[in-house]
Amino acid sequence: MGENIRVGTSSWADPGFVEEWYPPGLPARDRLPYYAERFEAVEVNATFYAVPSARTVARWAEITPDGFSFDVKLHRLLSRHSGSLSSLPEPLRDRASTAARGRVRLTKELEAALADALLEAVAPLADAGKLATFLLQLSPGFSPHQHELDELAPLVERLAPHPVAIELRHRSWVKGERLARTLGWLEDHGAVWVGVDAPTGKSITIMPPVDAVTHPRVAYLRAHGRNAEGYVRGRSVAERFGYRYKKAELEEIGARAHELARTAEEVRLHFNNNRGSDAPVAAERMRELLGQTAAASAA
Repeated sequence: MGENIRVGTSSWADPGFVEEWYPPGLPARDRLPYYAERFEAVEVNATFYAVPSARTVARWAEITPDGFSFDVKLHRLLSRHSGSLSSLPEPLRDRASTAARGRVRLTKELEAALADALLEAVAPLADAGKLATFLLQLSPGFSPHQHELDELAPLVERLAPHPVAIELRHRSWVKGERLARTLGWLEDHGAVWVGVDAPTGKSITIMPPVDAVTHPRVAYLRAHGRNAEGYVRGRSVAERFGYRYKKAELEEIGARAHELARTAEEVRLHFNNNRGSDAPVAAERMRELLGQTAAASAA
């Protein structure tokens, strides 16, 4: 396997993994070590919902091997999704205001404080050299018709020197001449473009397969599956992203990763086709395919 393509999944604790992929009866405390024996990277999904304790994060660093690394998903409020007061660290709740239905208003002050809280929490990963990127998975509501990328600049700067990988989910960001401006902004601000493998379709939330290296150290690719009906209309994660990749489709994704690796020092390739064991099975097969490609090239 090429040393600069890191393959993983978008969680190690997805309920489907527990039911179908991990050995029966494996204790929860042993899941991450089991996972880390088989992959070299993982996205932390739990941080989308709450800021973890530094003690919890320190254990992640301790029980994973050297060379293993994490991509930490940013809190839902930082990603411009709605969130309640209970999702915030307790010290920040009194400083936050809410709108309709108890949704927290994201102010510049709250954004900075929440980013600082997350930086403090994941410091054990950074100290261990295991923090690869922060993943900013934006809401489809963050569109170029209502927002500017400059809105994200303070957050990207505050999290530096750690790269922020930005996944846009409104396809107008890459339509026509705007594509060059979007990629140019990311490059100018030291942010990472997140390319996706997704279904084909006309929905504004389905991003086309655009690959680019906007940060010299890292490129990013997420595989969401190709179930168009579920992706647009599904209500649960399994309904939206569940998909069992075929070998030819994995070969397409692997070729994209190899092309990115020609320019970036490292490629982060994560499978988010979360239904049962779909994601870890796809990641395992991808590692095999990349290994076969590397062996063929060496021969």
